[in-house]
Amino acid sequence: MSEESQSKFEAYPVSEALPRLGWKPEADDRGTLDQHVSEKPAPHLSGAPDGGLAAWLVVVAVNLVLFSTFGVANTWGVFQAYYEENLLRHTSPSNIAWIGSAQYALVYFPALATGRMFDLGYFKIPCFAASCVIIASAFLTAECTQFWQFFLVQGLSLGICCGIIVGPALVVISHWFDGKRGLAMSLAAIGASIGSTVFPAAAQKLIPLIGFKWTMRVFGFILLATLGTANILLKRRLPPVNIHGGLFNLKAFRNAAYVIFSIAGILAFLGLYTELTYISVSAVEIGVSENFAFYIIAIANGASTFGRLSSGLMGDKIGALNTMVIFTAMSGIMTFAWPFATNESQLIAIATIYGFSSGGFVALFAVAAVAMGDMEDAGRRVGMFMSLAGFGAIAGPPISGAICTASGGFADAGGIIMFAAGLLLLARYLLAPLWGKC
Repeated sequence: MSEESQSKFEAYPVSEALPRLGWKPEADDRGTLDQHVSEKPAPHLSGAPDGGLAAWLVVVAVNLVLFSTFGVANTWGVFQAYYEENLLRHTSPSNIAWIGSAQYALVYFPALATGRMFDLGYFKIPCFAASCVIIASAFLTAECTQFWQFFLVQGLSLGICCGIIVGPALVVISHWFDGKRGLAMSLAAIGASIGSTVFPAAAQKLIPLIGFKWTMRVFGFILLATLGTANILLKRRLPPVNIHGGLFNLKAFRNAAYVIFSIAGILAFLGLYTELTYISVSAVEIGVSENFAFYIIAIANGASTFGRLSSGLMGDKIGALNTMVIFTAMSGIMTFAWPFATNESQLIAIATIYGFSSGGFVALFAVAAVAMGDMEDAGRRVGMFMSLAGFGAIAGPPISGAICTASGGFADAGGIIMFAAGLLLLARYLLAPLWGKC
């Protein structure tokens, strides 16, 4: 075959030739075709609009998703304190923490599968099914009375289904935004902060008025409205592309920066959720009233609203990794300072600064992961990072609780977060010159 004929042959994909020969692929044939035909990206895979009604409605949808998922998960500190004093008073705090840790971790673990599914085009149906289970879990939690029931419903069921939605929702923003990606991601991430502020405050007000059961039912109705709206507005812009490989793309780990970044994610989540889990409990121990201790979580999560927005604006200016280093280091410092708080005012100040700084990592990790490879494989790459980070999320609070019981402090969590900040700095150094935007 001549070079000219060969170039014409290669430029004419099999996926276009077959329909002209009278053959149309059925749904059952798709998997087989994908194994033999490498789909090339469509011309419009780049050039995100960076705005427009459809793009901003997607941001609103992701905002509602994070409100309903991370918002509920970040409320765990309130439930930890309530269960210790009431429903599960005969269960150790470390064991109770496993419910919240499972919930935290499972927000991340399913991303390994859902990220790959997103790249292949499976998006709307999994999100809808998971939304239904999340709503049902809220109503079922109201009926739980024993540890294993809370662990199964509030820990495993709610956590897994939150994870099915979160990963693809974070990636879909990158379909619509490029130059303003940090801003769009941070605006969406504010939903987690708002949810993390609304749910604890609502729980504090409603439990004494209408009881735990009806409080959880009210949460269920809120989730019905927010997730219902989100499912209507969520929409991808780019067509699915089958990048060869399974759920786990080992080629991504040829990038040393991505490897370091993933390790930093594990360590960061190993320490970041410790303060959110135990700060209400520590508030009561230093003399803060139980009624106000519930609001400490709301204050921290409310402050993270400004941290997420600020980190997004900074990320577009100086780079996502540069911003994450600064905000993660601040979180580590505040975790070291937390045990030294001796009164309500000091604890509020620490919770405010901690909430502000911890929001930066959560708001930008998907932006950094997307930037470390091609857009066609972004879902799988973000999914791998989130699944690895989930190991830190599930182990962090129970380990810190056990260490605190033995040593009387949480210094280990602060040290781990500072080490994670150092690894983030190393990852950005591997990607660009020290003072470059990264």
